[in-house]
Amino acid sequence: MPLYALLIALVVLLILSAFFSLSETSMMAINRYRLKHLVKQGHRGARLTTQLLANTDRLLGVILLGNNLLNAAAATLVAVIVSILFDHSDLALLLGTVCVTFAILVFSEITPKVIAAAYPERIALASSYVLTPLLKLFYPIVWFVNLFVQALLTILRLKPGADNTTHKISLEELKTLVLEAGHFIRKKHQSMLLNLFDLETITVDDVMVPRGQIEAIDLEADNEIIHNQLLTCYHTRLPVYRGTLDNVTGIIHTRRVLNQMKSREITAANLEKIMREPYFIPSGTPLFSQLQLFQENRERVGLVVNEYGEWMGLVTLDDIIEEIIGEFTTHSPSQAGAFLTQEDGSVMVEGSSLLRDLNRKLGLKLPLGGPKTLNGLILEYFQDIPEAGTSLKIAGYPMEVIQTQGRVVKVVRIFPVLAV
Repeated sequence: MPLYALLIALVVLLILSAFFSLSETSMMAINRYRLKHLVKQGHRGARLTTQLLANTDRLLGVILLGNNLLNAAAATLVAVIVSILFDHSDLALLLGTVCVTFAILVFSEITPKVIAAAYPERIALASSYVLTPLLKLFYPIVWFVNLFVQALLTILRLKPGADNTTHKISLEELKTLVLEAGHFIRKKHQSMLLNLFDLETITVDDVMVPRGQIEAIDLEADNEIIHNQLLTCYHTRLPVYRGTLDNVTGIIHTRRVLNQMKSREITAANLEKIMREPYFIPSGTPLFSQLQLFQENRERVGLVVNEYGEWMGLVTLDDIIEEIIGEFTTHSPSQAGAFLTQEDGSVMVEGSSLLRDLNRKLGLKLPLGGPKTLNGLILEYFQDIPEAGTSLKIAGYPMEVIQTQGRVVKVVRIFPVLAV
């Protein structure tokens, strides 16, 4: 055979070996979830790639069979060329071996695999059209080789196919995917998805309105007081109690009350006729579970109770939805002034403010593992009731107690943290 023909054959072997290296790396690096999406869209290359990846041992068998066969043939061909040119010189044969090893590494291994790692989808989908018929053609050889492979794996007590056939993704990994999506997902949508993931870790205790801030109606009050309270109330659903807040008897909807006002005077007896039974929620219920319970029970308002049956606060469907999509409802006047920015950059906040609200609205990172309100956090810090004018630092944020009343901290000034 002429020398130039041998050189052409050597180049062809290196190119074919590069193809198998491209195929191997791209098949292993392709995004499985993107591949599933393409299969659903009817992409034939994606379907062939999925079928190949379903039997990894067979896929690797045909790729490595072709790759090693071609590399061995290339090395043999170089030995033949060296023998023709240098008449079986040992030094020439050694140099030829070094040269073919370098050529295989550069042109058939490293360069193709770097390219395949950069464009796995494009290369894998294209190579599947070639690998599929090759696998059918060389299936007997691949099957025979895999018999020894399976025997060796059995001796080593390894079962790689048992756990790796399905690629599962954890919640934290899913969050990372959303954060890394960049311009593919709008920032608002990204925030909503992350909030949705957190619903399992956030409980009703984190978002409830504390009992002391709840607007409620006392059935034992005078009818005139009840009437005025209904006319000036800010919310559409109000808890109803008798005597003390511990004795909650129901929930009324102000729209039904307005209908009653047209025909008769509003009295405690009339309110008892139109009120609904209270819906109680155990403390510590995850928000996602509570969202489902609201849907199943067709409720929009629930009263959070602790293990002793004591009423702790109130949670509405709107509170849960705001945790997902952000704040969208208006607040009562008592809550509207919860945050007041001063000229020096500090912020005056009410002690009853929820820590989650402070973190979200002021960009703070106050700890959420313990108390739910700023008042509770400060009391836990001091283990006592601090006096007005007392300064402290929690989680790196300087604070000053401005006003206390009885056993609670009423107003706190939070100072900005200066960047170093």
